[in-house]
Amino acid sequence: MAGEPQSDCLFCKILAGDIPATVVRKTERTLAFRDIHPQAPTHILVIPHVHYPNAAALAAAEPAIAAELLTEAGAVAKDEGLDDYRLIFNTGAKAGQTIFHAHVHVLGGKPLREGMV
Repeated sequence: MAGEPQSDCLFCKILAGDIPATVVRKTERTLAFRDIHPQAPTHILVIPHVHYPNAAALAAAEPAIAAELLTEAGAVAKDEGLDDYRLIFNTGAKAGQTIFHAHVHVLGGKPLREGMV
């Protein structure tokens, strides 16, 4: 069922505490943690507690949570001292999405080249 945790989802397992993560921020509806394969000095993922396969599905089903995801991404950037940063949503395998649980990448800490992540 949409929105429910999925037993085969890495991010759902992180949310459940079954897989460790370096958490930097947590709210009632979101979790932010450091990417294990960073593409920049600061590379943090912000995920909703609810499971949807991508950001578009999340926004269609639960727009308030999608908005909170963006708000939290901005708060993470501020907490990390980033004035300039990139927010990335990958949707689909051909776009680079590898975990099919909606999430946003917060990247910064150095000049970011075009086409990165």
